[in-house]
Amino acid sequence: YTLQNNLQYVAISNLPAATFQVTYQLKILTTALFSVLMLRKSLSRVQWVSLLLLFAGVAIVQVQQEGNKEASVANASNQNYTVGLVAVVVSCLSSGFAGVYFEKILKGSSASVWMRNVQLGIFGTALGLLGMWWNDGAAIAKRGFLFGYTNMVWCVIFNQAFGGLLVAVVVKYADNILKGFATSFSIIVSTVTSIYLFGFHVDLLFTAGAGLVIGAVYMYSLPKAPGGSLGHGLSSSSSASPSPPKTEGGGEMEAFLPKSVLVK
Repeated sequence: YTLQNNLQYVAISNLPAATFQVTYQLKILTTALFSVLMLRKSLSRVQWVSLLLLFAGVAIVQVQQEGNKEASVANASNQNYTVGLVAVVVSCLSSGFAGVYFEKILKGSSASVWMRNVQLGIFGTALGLLGMWWNDGAAIAKRGFLFGYTNMVWCVIFNQAFGGLLVAVVVKYADNILKGFATSFSIIVSTVTSIYLFGFHVDLLFTAGAGLVIGAVYMYSLPKAPGGSLGHGLSSSSSASPSPPKTEGGGEMEAFLPKSVLVK
C-alpha cells in the first residue's frame, strides 16, 4: 500500500488527470485476476466480458494519448508520459495484490479488520518514513518537516483521510452498482475539470475509451443471476442483504474505489 500510494502521486504528476483516472481502473482487472488465482474465486461471463471491455477501453485511451504526446510535451514539458504510465500500471498491480492478500489474511485469521488495519498503518508509516528520510532527509533537516505544506497540500491530506474513512461507510451502506456509478461519475468529473483547468482535449477516441471503461465498471458491478455465487468485488450483492460485507477492508472495496488506504 505504501508503494501504491507513492506511485499514484508519480503517475498523476506525469499524466493528465482524466487519463490517470481512466487508466487507474485497471486495478479492477488486476484485483479480479489476483482474486481468481489466490482465492480461487469465480467470475461470471458478464464479469469476464466487462474485464475485456475495461482493458480495451484503457488501451484506446492510451492510443489516443500517444497520438497527442507531442502536443502534451509542448504544453507540459515537465511531464513524462512513459513514467506516468509505468507508475499507474505498477500501482494497479500492487493495488490488486495488496487488496486480495489483505482479504486472504482477514479470512485466514481470527484478528479483526480493525486490528489488521492498525498493523497496516504501523508498517506503512514506518516504510513511508524510511522512504522520506532516504529521498528528502537532508532537505527536511535543513528546512523542517512541514516546509512546503501549503493550503493545497493540507487539503489533499484531509481529502485522503476523509476518503479512507468514507470507504467503510460506502461498503457498509451502498451496494456495488452504486459504487460502480460513483467510479463512473469520478471519471466524468475528472475529465470535465481537466478541460476547464488544464485545457485537456477530449476527442472521439478518448470518449470511446472512457465510455468503454465506464460501461465495464457498471457491468462488473452487476450481481449474478439468483442462486449464483458472486465474484470478487461482489461479495455483498445488495444493500438489502441480511449479512454485512465480508471484508470491510479487503479487495472488494479496493476494486471500485480510488483510495489506497482502506480503513483509517
